[in-house]
Amino acid sequence: MMKMTGKAFAKKLFGAKYERLPRTLFIDVIVFWGLYIAGFQVQIASFVRVLMISAFTAGVMWQALSSRDNAVELTAMLMLPFHRREFVFSYVGMLGAYSVLTKTGLLFAVLLAVSAWKPVELVGMILCMIHAALLAAAVYSVRKYWYVGGLWAAVIVVAILLLGSRTWFYLLMLVNGLFAVLILWRADGYVFYQKESKKHPSGIPLCYPAIIRKSHAVRQRKRASLWRYFFRYLSCHKNYLLNTAVMWCVALVLPCFLKEMAGLSVIPVGFAILSLNTPICILLSCDPDLEQAVRFLPGQKQRFCIPYCLFIFLCNMAADVIFLLSWQIQNGSVTAHMIAGAVFFALQSAVLSVLLEWFYPIRGWKIESDLWHHPRKYVVPVVMLLLAGAVSSCPVLLPVLLGLLAVEIIVLLSSRR
Repeated sequence: MMKMTGKAFAKKLFGAKYERLPRTLFIDVIVFWGLYIAGFQVQIASFVRVLMISAFTAGVMWQALSSRDNAVELTAMLMLPFHRREFVFSYVGMLGAYSVLTKTGLLFAVLLAVSAWKPVELVGMILCMIHAALLAAAVYSVRKYWYVGGLWAAVIVVAILLLGSRTWFYLLMLVNGLFAVLILWRADGYVFYQKESKKHPSGIPLCYPAIIRKSHAVRQRKRASLWRYFFRYLSCHKNYLLNTAVMWCVALVLPCFLKEMAGLSVIPVGFAILSLNTPICILLSCDPDLEQAVRFLPGQKQRFCIPYCLFIFLCNMAADVIFLLSWQIQNGSVTAHMIAGAVFFALQSAVLSVLLEWFYPIRGWKIESDLWHHPRKYVVPVVMLLLAGAVSSCPVLLPVLLGLLAVEIIVLLSSRR
């Protein structure tokens, strides 16, 4: 029974013939070998590596557990007879393997290539990956008592910061992982089930077909319904709001690091970094029904894309404003040129994000975590970093870039695809 359940979830996550797994591992090997032969080395403390690996794995595992697309598969499985413990461990095991092999593996390859390791640390990092996946699943299973899970996670983070550089710390991770296994041993498959909300973000009851709900949303007046849809979309995805809040925290502390690096000339780099807010830039990719409705109804491209572009612009601009205020408090000397740069980078990243979503939406993803970690998420930030380097070295390029931005907006308005 456990083998059959695990196989069903594995085919969902890795493909019908597990074709996704060898492709991902091959990319990890290429990244490792490329960085290794380049000879690029960075001194990274042991506790920092433990924290990075653990936090990243736990975050991906949590996203996989809370994925609504994955919940559909889980609901179908729960309708069949199952053995409680076998079901729980097959489900958690497959999601853990997915998180470690397809997501954390790339981070592990990078860290392995650019820093020096001891053999015991390699074994310890593998143990930390497994521990993080088990911990995330155990906390998710008791999320009804969120304060217990939050305290447990906080204690682990403090332990990593204080003891993560010691070899015997991995034994502590092993003991804590066994404790997580005991919690999962007593868990039931239904603790991973997510109840559907009574209404869709568009405000239409879920009893209506999906295409009708999305069509109704985009047929309403642009000023009212689309903005209401955007904010309800965020309110229905609390993790998206959390990601935005994290970006605001990064905006607060970023001036301190940039000031130490190179002073005023790297301020555009800060704007480029703050454009890395993936959840708000994948609205069409993560909701195929909405994309179908927008493309199907006549005249919806301008009606949808322009408000969507303004929505992303406002989200980016909020982070840039926090960044500038923090810079003024810490370092002073915020100029009109810097404010103009903030507006440009916020609008430029918004336009590029909407163009990517409209012309090249992400297809063939399995669960929402694939969208968050898709390589396409780095296209806009990389372009922003290149533009930031150009503006930092030659500030007179900003008017030229503003002209190119105007051309992009015209393309966005005039394209009929």
